[in-house]
Amino acid sequence: LSTPWILDVDVTVKPLYGRQEGAKVGYNPHKPGRPSHTYHSYIMANTRLVLEVDVQPGDQSHAAHSMPGLIGLLQRLPADCQPAFIRGDCEWGNDPVMSELEAMERRYLFKMKRSKRVKELITQVHGQGEWTRFDAEWELKESTLQLYGWERARRVVVVRRRLPKDPVIGVEIEHGGQRELALVEGPEDMRVFEYSVLVTNLDDELVTLMRHYRDRADCENNFDEAKNQWGWGGFVTRELQTSQIMARLVALIYNWWNLFVRLAIPEKHHEAITSRPLLLSSVGRLTESARQRRMVITSTHGERTIIQRAYERVHAFFSWLKATAPQLTPSECWRLIVTKSMEIFMGNDPPNRLPQPL
Repeated sequence: LSTPWILDVDVTVKPLYGRQEGAKVGYNPHKPGRPSHTYHSYIMANTRLVLEVDVQPGDQSHAAHSMPGLIGLLQRLPADCQPAFIRGDCEWGNDPVMSELEAMERRYLFKMKRSKRVKELITQVHGQGEWTRFDAEWELKESTLQLYGWERARRVVVVRRRLPKDPVIGVEIEHGGQRELALVEGPEDMRVFEYSVLVTNLDDELVTLMRHYRDRADCENNFDEAKNQWGWGGFVTRELQTSQIMARLVALIYNWWNLFVRLAIPEKHHEAITSRPLLLSSVGRLTESARQRRMVITSTHGERTIIQRAYERVHAFFSWLKATAPQLTPSECWRLIVTKSMEIFMGNDPPNRLPQPL
């Protein structure tokens, strides 16, 4: 955590089908009207590690209900392990949340809702020119904005993307209880743009800010993996506190497995649907001859070359750690294991107070 890192904050919905404490009807885009719990999650970006999760009733999905958990997490972290900034969606881009973070001297990057003043800002900057090019599709422009009720103006980044030429635009409306589709016919030279607005107190230049927010999409992959492959969406408990305990146990095991897989295969993240068959399908056989013990591991998986490299890497590291461990405390041993697992995120010179393993 002493390496600069980003804290992603987000909420996911778990539908419920029984009489459970906290089963409330709230925001549920996939199953509207279904009671649910909300999982307020705090995730270390890119590493897929869940730092904390709070289970709350289904009608408490707003960022205001996430703030106590966020503040508690930040207060528990040492001063040299604080995140570089906090990143969230449009639920977080409101004045009470940002004012509280500013009072704590925390950096943030949030998306804003498309309110009336935000739309007026988009209209104002649309024809000004001098947009900063991010890539072939996206353009950026910096401005300041102060909404009604805000104590002061804040830095915002207007982001736009021109949609493909000659798009067929359809507007769905509900008329007489039935849904109808109306096609929008425009002139041949019509230019259609998609806009969004980010608010931040970071000092980074525009391209870096845009890159930071685009990386936030990986947060949804965390939820998909934790719910569909690890059981966040599978257990059923009557009491809300029990759901809280189960959600944290699942997150803890999910973190342990991710660290182990990173230790064995550091090049990229492997989801459980592929990493579990890859690393758990082998059969081990212990043999003893001439007072020497030998473990023979046989795998029927097709990627045996990858498995062999993974086991060799793990074996080499833990052999070194076993020889060094008598000189270290348990905390120092854990620090070495996590540092080795996360070295791909630390660059060529990871900040470590202990000697590097060979």
